[in-house]
Amino acid sequence: MDPVELTRLNDLLEKENDLRESQAKELSKSARLISSILDRVHTTPFPNLLDSVDPIIESTRNTIVAIVVLVPPNQMYKFNGTWAAPMRSLLFSASLCTYLRSGDLITITGLEEIFALDSEWKDRFSIPTEDYLHAIISLVNELSRLAINSVTMSEFDRPLQISSFARDVFSGFTMLNLKNDSLRRRFDSLKYDLKKIEEVVYDVSLRKLNTSSLP
Repeated sequence: MDPVELTRLNDLLEKENDLRESQAKELSKSARLISSILDRVHTTPFPNLLDSVDPIIESTRNTIVAIVVLVPPNQMYKFNGTWAAPMRSLLFSASLCTYLRSGDLITITGLEEIFALDSEWKDRFSIPTEDYLHAIISLVNELSRLAINSVTMSEFDRPLQISSFARDVFSGFTMLNLKNDSLRRRFDSLKYDLKKIEEVVYDVSLRKLNTSSLP
């Protein structure tokens, strides 16, 4: 084999190993830590929990910069399999934090700002649209669980707020042309989430425990 080609291949292998063994592992560690913190929103008032997530997200920005340095130009889709899973988890966590703070649905642009992604990195590190959509589906999955647990914490208005949000997200997804099999299957899960949320809302309303009247 050509020595120049061998050198190039060896360089690629070293970059892949560094991404997989170092930076991707660091992202995974951060993603797991944030998930463990956010899981407590089902049993604990969460303003302080959300504040504790912020410095961890900030640390992921440095990890992402380290990844960008290792990825050659125009090679994102060759390497992104090494960090796709932890990054998808981080996107979900950031989406959940945004909803819990403001009740809003975060956009891709909003996520890019949270993780301080530079537009010049798009050929090396960016947020694929499909990963964003997976994160939003995971968000609704999690909110269906929160709707149930909110009642046990005597937060009787929250299920109605979640119901309004989830119905809006579901309506938006019905307008998308989902060709990805995984996304289509996960979209179907939203129907079950809506049903669970509506059952909670019905029970709360039947017992007249809520004070708000969302549509």
